Amino acid sequence: MTSAIPGFDYQRVTVDDDVTLNVAVGGAGSPVVLLHGFPQTHLMWRHVAVDLTADHTVICPDLRGYGASDKPEARTADTYSKRTMAADIVALAGALGHERFALAGHDRGALVALRAGLDHPATITHLAILDVLPTLDMWDVLHGSSAAVAFHLYLMAQPPGLPEQMIGASADAFFGYFLDVWARSPRAVPTEVRAEYLRASREAVPSIVADYRASAGVDVEHDRADRAAGNRLAMPVAVVQQDWGAALGYDAAGLWRAWAADLEHRTTSAGHFMAEEAPDEISEVLRSLLAR
Repeated sequence: MTSAIPGFDYQRVTVDDDVTLNVAVGGAGSPVVLLHGFPQTHLMWRHVAVDLTADHTVICPDLRGYGASDKPEARTADTYSKRTMAADIVALAGALGHERFALAGHDRGALVALRAGLDHPATITHLAILDVLPTLDMWDVLHGSSAAVAFHLYLMAQPPGLPEQMIGASADAFFGYFLDVWARSPRAVPTEVRAEYLRASREAVPSIVADYRASAGVDVEHDRADRAAGNRLAMPVAVVQQDWGAALGYDAAGLWRAWAADLEHRTTSAGHFMAEEAPDEISEVLRSLLAR
């Protein structure tokens, strides 16, 4: 089926009082957890995950609010904070028998991974970030008409009600737009995978909006508190991004160096969905990181 990574075993793991995550596990060896982005599911890691199973236990969950994982109602600002979602991932790995693990995230998953690295430095051994900036920096670099590229951030930052109604009324058009414009290689997301992403996103509009809304509120507060306290990532970090710095006029590597002392930063010619567009490149980045 298109919703499964070939050769991986699937299970549901309870990580919080009312949240159970859908997770695919494969391979053997030191553990690596891979977190997906928007508007996707764990399936985005299908190429990289299979490659890494040669040397590692690879764990690919759907984040809370996405895919086949539970989607609790956002009763408080913390329900979909990256702090809460990061705690989910630490609990998930612990339930699978891994007290320490490497962590890689793309897009929304990268923000969860960053928060896990800041909140759980003794647990995360290595950290890979694909195509985001820390939330605090992300908002700071968006200025004027160039910020139109991130219109969805502003839409989903609005109070509950209108964003959910607007997106839900044309969900396939909304989520499909990003699958189209963010990919430099349309073939990277085959028709059946695209259909699975659209189905999963269509069924998760309130929770996806809640995830983004948290990044315009509580997530910024958490980043500000870390910056004020001088907290930095303690583990080796690899960041791979499109050259958004050149496009929007900021120093991406410089922004990341403020958060990570042991940093490798590189740009890629692939599009946003780089784990699907350039899986060999991303596998090499992760293997190089894990060797540090």
